[in-house]
Amino acid sequence: MDNRQAIGSWLSGPRAAAEDMGADFGHRGERLGLPAEGPGSIAPLGRRFGALFIDWGLCVLIAYGLITGRDWSATGNPALVVFLALTVLTVGTVGSTPGKRLLGLRVVSENGGRLGVGRVLVRSVLLCLAVPALIWDRDGRGLHDRLARAVQVRI
Repeated sequence: MDNRQAIGSWLSGPRAAAEDMGADFGHRGERLGLPAEGPGSIAPLGRRFGALFIDWGLCVLIAYGLITGRDWSATGNPALVVFLALTVLTVGTVGSTPGKRLLGLRVVSENGGRLGVGRVLVRSVLLCLAVPALIWDRDGRGLHDRLARAVQVRI
């Protein structure tokens, strides 16, 4: 085996290695009955991170301007509280945060309906802890979405 091939397989991850050996996983979201592309398909990772950065930036600005008296050093924890409130209120009512709406994403339950208040709260608290959001399944859903039985889809 060429060194470049070995490094490439390592960087591609276990899914790519299994697919090279003949395993067929299907498209992301197939197990959930979602289409491969277009509206209703699993949201791409780049858009989800982009939406998260937009929402976090908005929360930092709100905390900086309204809560901390324009003190950047004290903005961290209040911004996290604002982020939790923003996520619970917006996902619980309209199904997407401002960042998700700007990037054409929505959070729905696994069966396609709206998330209940309890599931939105669980999802939001786990998202604020960050670690559950960094553990993904083969459909690209974070642990916070799996535990809340939610999925982020394109609008």
